[in-house]
Amino acid sequence: MKKVIYIPLCLILGFSSCKKLGCTDPNANNYNSAANQDNGNCTYTLMDIEGNSYGAKTIGHQIWMTENLKVKKYRNGDTIPQVQDPIQWFYLTTGAWCYYENDPSKGILYNWYALNDPRGLAPSGYHVPTDTEWTVLTNFLGGEDVAGIKMKSTSGWPQNGNGTNTSGFSGLPHGYRTADGQFFVNGYMGYFWSSSEYDAEWAYYRQLEGTSSHVLRQEGMKGTGFSVRCVKD
Repeated sequence: MKKVIYIPLCLILGFSSCKKLGCTDPNANNYNSAANQDNGNCTYTLMDIEGNSYGAKTIGHQIWMTENLKVKKYRNGDTIPQVQDPIQWFYLTTGAWCYYENDPSKGILYNWYALNDPRGLAPSGYHVPTDTEWTVLTNFLGGEDVAGIKMKSTSGWPQNGNGTNTSGFSGLPHGYRTADGQFFVNGYMGYFWSSSEYDAEWAYYRQLEGTSSHVLRQEGMKGTGFSVRCVKD
């Protein structure tokens, strides 16, 4: 009985036609020199001016940080003021940051003035996303109605509200600080600034909710404190 030997077509046509999936970016942590087709899952490490390290990854055609920003200095080394007092926070028209409820374990929130400062808030090579760049992200993930569940982390959300995190964005519910200095919904919702203005007093942001698969596009007062993510230039 004769044996039939099957030879993959790509071997007949030449090795170049064989698809080898992997990260094809030489600058990525998981670069695969044998890959000839990118798998859309490259990962990166970046550092801010203070030496804080962050993860980042490819989502669609963008590269997003997978952690919230926690820097306390502008890119040129100048200190960003920490403002705890609610009255002082209310009257700010310049950049500032705070811990949620002034508790370092609950993450850093920035007013919009900090990310708009010409000295630069984002790590070198990255920037705070525009409203349009947020839309590119949510469109890639299927639209605002379903993108939220793909952006939320697989733990840390209440009422069975954890996400699938298939995007790798790893969004967490760090809450926000109102323009008059009050704190709300830590552990229930996540808010992320865009760099785009709505008008002289308001700017666009994105909201993740614990009980919803949606991403909400909203406008917030510039004095509000939200989390910040960055996207690669």
